[in-house]
Amino acid sequence: DGWGLSPRGAGYLFGGDVVAMFNERNDLDLIARAHQLVMEGHRSMFNDALVTVWSAPNYCYRCGNVAAILELDENLDRSFKIFDAAPQEARGVPIKNPPPDYFL
Repeated sequence: DGWGLSPRGAGYLFGGDVVAMFNERNDLDLIARAHQLVMEGHRSMFNDALVTVWSAPNYCYRCGNVAAILELDENLDRSFKIFDAAPQEARGVPIKNPPPDYFL
């Protein structure tokens, strides 16, 4: 609970009490966040008051994670769509510096 320094050297960590206070002060039920790898595609924390959603399957072509999309219905009920990366043979690797069209 409370605040702490991030071991990554930038920013802070926060606990469930901070999330609960933030949500109450801002009349929120949920904080949805991203930009942190979650192997299962999503992870709920602090009595479902915060969710991390990760939408890049097999991150950097080596993590082996699944990805998720958070869906909210008209009643704001939550569900997740989970998906895997496309098979290697079904995806192409983009060329870093494609030749201009006039050379083709």
